[in-house]
Amino acid sequence: MSCSKIFSGDLPELTYGIIKYFHSDFATLHSCILVNRLWCNLAIPLLWENPFSIPTENYNFIKIYLNNYLNDDDLKTKFNEYKIIYNLSPSNTLFNYPRFLKYLNTFEIISCIKSWSGFLKHERPKFIRLVYTTLFKIFIENELNLRIFEIEISVRYYDYFNDISELILQNTTFIYNIKNLNLHIGYSDDSLHYRNTSSDKHILIRNRILQIINSHQNFKEISLCYYPLYLSLLNNYNYSNTLKSIILCHVDFKGITNLTEIFEQLHVLESVHILYCISLNISFVQQIINLTKPFKLKSLLVDRLSQIEPLELLLRKSGDYLENFGFDFPNTNGKPLLLQQLLELTVKYCKNINYLYLSGIVSQITYLVLKLIENNQNLNYLFISTGFDSTKIECGSIILQNLGQILPSKLEYLNLFLAIEESDFEIFLKNSQDTFIRKLLFYSSISQNILPSIKEHIMKKKRTKYLATVIPSSEEALLFDECTDLMSLDDEVKEFGLYNIEVKGYYFLQISLYDFIRGID
Repeated sequence: MSCSKIFSGDLPELTYGIIKYFHSDFATLHSCILVNRLWCNLAIPLLWENPFSIPTENYNFIKIYLNNYLNDDDLKTKFNEYKIIYNLSPSNTLFNYPRFLKYLNTFEIISCIKSWSGFLKHERPKFIRLVYTTLFKIFIENELNLRIFEIEISVRYYDYFNDISELILQNTTFIYNIKNLNLHIGYSDDSLHYRNTSSDKHILIRNRILQIINSHQNFKEISLCYYPLYLSLLNNYNYSNTLKSIILCHVDFKGITNLTEIFEQLHVLESVHILYCISLNISFVQQIINLTKPFKLKSLLVDRLSQIEPLELLLRKSGDYLENFGFDFPNTNGKPLLLQQLLELTVKYCKNINYLYLSGIVSQITYLVLKLIENNQNLNYLFISTGFDSTKIECGSIILQNLGQILPSKLEYLNLFLAIEESDFEIFLKNSQDTFIRKLLFYSSISQNILPSIKEHIMKKKRTKYLATVIPSSEEALLFDECTDLMSLDDEVKEFGLYNIEVKGYYFLQISLYDFIRGID
């Protein structure tokens, strides 16, 4: 009876609650549209909250935006110059799709437009910029009620940012109505562009950003990558009572002397994340120690070690807050003593780790790695890598023989990038049989057939929801990156599907710490 009422629409609130549960299950939401008018009306807004983030090769939603909201004759003329194969002209639709937008990320929009323009064979930058600015005009004209607006700025796409910043500053109500405004400056592919870009352009970017900040009163998150110049943006009293999260990635703290002043004036700051940063020395740490308030360091990922004393002082002050920790030394046999000391400090001061990223493990520190995992009962995300070198088999064996029995009963994410021996792998699977792992990834760095063991202990017992596995067919294949991703084997994918396990590509399923912090997983 209740089911029939839900399908007929007699219980709309309950129906909405059910459909909202499939918020990120786009295939199910598309099916809901076909049930009846009520279900369609409830599912469509969820599908159009952020179409730019949906993992698909169908970019027709861009055409829909342009088709139905391109009323400017001058813009039509500009588009006609490119002789687009689609006829861009107004048409009737059942919904005002832009009004459903709740989340926008500027870089995601650029990526989608580039993919769409490639399909149209119009990959010229001028065309991509035309579509980009046109979409923002559409969004501004429709007076969106965005929950989150993420402005991602890279030197490579500065002109794109310049275009939309002008539009935003001319229409300040657009930015003022946004509930959460987040700013991210720079990407990993920006380092070369940064060195080859004039300081004048960086100053222009900074000035534009300051104008946007000054027009918005609810700034929540900022991330800075590679650019110490932009640290001055943090010294801004306009968001001293709103800024809650700071992410610093690949930033060199050398010569930065006003960190105490910056952090003292941020009154509601809840988290600081330091990833791959340079010059984490005594000068940097002393400024943190001088703070009169807690320094809520939630993430620390290091990829270089020259001295241990600054990190000891930092962990002593902020270790209780640390939720995400890691090191990344993929090619090192380098400084095992310093690495051992770092792990000893982490074991001592950090008991609340949720995400653990350990890349470059050597045999001398495996016992500390296992102790750190065992000590953190809140652990939910775990990445372990010994690297490609087949000489790391001993290290991989120690980990696999001991890891299974110390894992918590449930993990959201486990990614093992190891030299795997079948016998050790079998031990791990048996010892971890009581652990359910929602996203499970294996990347074997030696040629071993671990698939039968995965089927026996993972597939048949339904111990995961998403699985990714990469196995080299030979040692030579590994060197040339010619490995077999389970996702490419259609029959295997279907077999796992019979047990409600979705096989994904390894690189699609993996979660970087940077993305995790930003909620992209």
